Parts: sequence; structure tokens; C-alpha cells
Amino acid sequence: MVELDQIKSELAGYAQPLKELRDSLDLVNKSQRVEELEREMEVPGFWDNTERSQAYMKELKDKKNDIETCVSLETQHEDILTLIQMAVEENDETMVADIQEEYESFVKLFEAVRIKTLLSEEYDKDNAILKLNAGAGGTESCDWCSMLYRMYTRWAEAKGYSVEVLDYLDGDEAGIKSVTFQVNGGNAYGYLKSEKGVHRLVRISPFNAQGKRQTSFVSLDVMPDIEEDLDVEINEEDLRIDTYRSSGAGGQHINKTSSAIRITHLPTGIVVQCQNERSQFQNKDKAMQMLRAKLYLLQKEANAEKLSDIRGEVKDIAWGSQIRSYVLQPYTMVKDHRTNQEVAQADSVLDGNIDPFINAYLKWKSIGA
Repeated sequence: MVELDQIKSELAGYAQPLKELRDSLDLVNKSQRVEELEREMEVPGFWDNTERSQAYMKELKDKKNDIETCVSLETQHEDILTLIQMAVEENDETMVADIQEEYESFVKLFEAVRIKTLLSEEYDKDNAILKLNAGAGGTESCDWCSMLYRMYTRWAEAKGYSVEVLDYLDGDEAGIKSVTFQVNGGNAYGYLKSEKGVHRLVRISPFNAQGKRQTSFVSLDVMPDIEEDLDVEINEEDLRIDTYRSSGAGGQHINKTSSAIRITHLPTGIVVQCQNERSQFQNKDKAMQMLRAKLYLLQKEANAEKLSDIRGEVKDIAWGSQIRSYVLQPYTMVKDHRTNQEVAQADSVLDGNIDPFINAYLKWKSIGA
């Protein structure tokens, strides 16, 4: 059975990578840490401190998940080899399809775990704050902005992450002019940092009566949601604080109160907005948290080249500055211009299947590209 010989040969090639994966996950130390955490959680009074207990529970869950996933991979690897041996000994060709399916499942899980090991930077484990801004292209760009917002929310839902809209501005005729939203889940920033930059769409516009192809652009900024108390000094005189009415999908008090907050940090030009919380005070508090995080990163990464690794290079939202192109006519293709990763099924990508691009980017960054 040629197919089984091929699978067996490919499985043999995973023996060393599995060992390297176990080493990179540092399972020995993680197992010891799990025991320590479980002992501390049994100490009387431990659960009285809610903040500490939640942090311990999260760490315990993450470490147990790494251990169980790696053990599952090793077990699956051995089980497939056993199934191949049984199929050959019994000359049972009916087992080939099941073995092929099991092997594909193994490869998919292995790649997912290997990619996760690349998330080792300081803020990779944090939630992510994304801001989409429509650029050149008018109504077409606003529609493109809404398509990208849908794409990222679909991706987040598939990952089991939650999405919280912080600020939302409708387009003049259709779509979204700008939207800021938070993706909550483990390693959200680590994955989504690959998406910052300008995204270009080429299609026959539904807003063009002549049916001509049109190109439009949307920029995406991605920042980690840094929750700890950052040591950042902000002078009140450096801030311009504006209030406005909440609107669109993120508004809690549409046309009722001017509860939304926009804060401009005059020395740097940084602008943060929030309209999703229940009160003006809460919106201001969240906006200040976002501002502190951005200023902290500016302080930490004074070197512009290092800053681009965290915040993304500031580029015009127009021709020649895109990180990725999405072509819908006359053919379909999505191509990342940094990694050269291509996917022909553009509809699948727009439905949230962006993992091939995220994975390619993380691999690309890991080799110092």
C-alpha cells in the first residue's frame, strides 16, 4: 500500500521536530509549576484574593493545556504508526482513508502548536485592540472596511475569542468609516499583530454604475491591551478631550447623551476613542488606558525601527503601501506582500480563514526577515 508507505515516511520525519517541540514548550518546568500552583491553591484563604486566584487559574489552565496538547501529539503520532502496522499486517485497504484523515489531523495540530511557540514577545499573550480606518476610495473603502471588520470578527469567533466594539463610525452612504474593537482571548495580540498595515481590495465595485474595476484601501492598527498599571506620566494640558454622541454598532446611548470620548495627545498626535461603555466616565477611563498603552510603547521603543515591530509602520492608506492585496475580479486571490503567502480562495479568507497568513508571518518574523 503505497499511500501508507508515504505516510509512514512522513511520520518518521516528525520524530525529531516532536522532541524539539517538547523542549521549546519546556514541559518539565511547566509540570513542576503546575504542581506548585495546585499546592498554593489548596492553602486556606487562597480564594479570598479574587485577582490573584484568577491569575493563578489562568496560568494553570495555560500550562496544563500546553502539556496535554504535546502529550496528545506524541500519542497520536504513535497511534498512527500502530494503525499503519495493523493495516499492512492484515492487508486491510479499508483502513487507508481513516489513517490518512488521522495523519492530516496530526499535521494540523502540530503546525498550530509549533506556531504558538513563536508567540514569545512581551505582549503576545494580551488581548488585542484593532482600529480599522477607511482610506482612499470613498464609499467603496467604507464598504471594504465593513468587510474586513466582518473577516476579523469571524476569525475571532472561530478561535473562541470575544469581540467588544469600543468605537464605531458609519460611512456616509454605506459601510464603516472607522471602527475600534477589542479581541479578547489568549495570545490574541500575538496572532493579530501580523495584520497591522494597509489592506488593498480590487473588485468590480457595486457602487460603480459602469461596472469598472476599482481599488480601495483600509488601514489596520493593532495594539496590545496592556491592563497593568503603567508608569506613564501624562500632563492634563497635553490632552484635548472631546465628547460626542455614541453612534452605530458600538453605541450604548444612540442620540441620547454625549457619552463618547475622544482624547488627543497633542505632543504625539495620538488619538484614542471609546463610546461603548455605559457612562462618559467609563469611556474616558478606557480611552486613557489605551492612551497610556500607546505612550508606554513609544517610551519603551524610542527607536523607530523597534517601534514598527510593535505598532506597525505608519503608512499612507493608498497605493504602494499595502501589506496585503485581495483580488476578487477578474480572478480571485489574496496575497501577502511581506511573506508572499497566497490563497486562491478569497471568499474563504474574507470569511475569516486568515490563519495561513498569520502563520506565514510568524514564521517569517522568527527567521529575522
